[in-house]
Amino acid sequence: MAVESIVIWLVVGAVTGLLSSVIMKGKGLAFTGNELVDDIVLGIIGASVGGFVLSALGVSIGTGMIGSIIHAVIGACIFIFAIRLIRR
Repeated sequence: MAVESIVIWLVVGAVTGLLSSVIMKGKGLAFTGNELVDDIVLGIIGASVGGFVLSALGVSIGTGMIGSIIHAVIGACIFIFAIRLIRR
């Protein structure tokens, strides 16, 4: 994997994690103690969850960077919701 791809992956993960934290009114998930790292991890997990859930439902929002971020934000919000249910 090229360095540029890794940087783009991390940037998309950070943006996604930040947006989903704002939408779900949270401060990360306290995995590492560092909010930025937590947001990146949350965004990467959210991208996986969003890709799986939306493709299983047959939903296609678009391609490119914006489409990827939207998919990942939806997935991250689903992931945050599930984690909050489990923690109760």
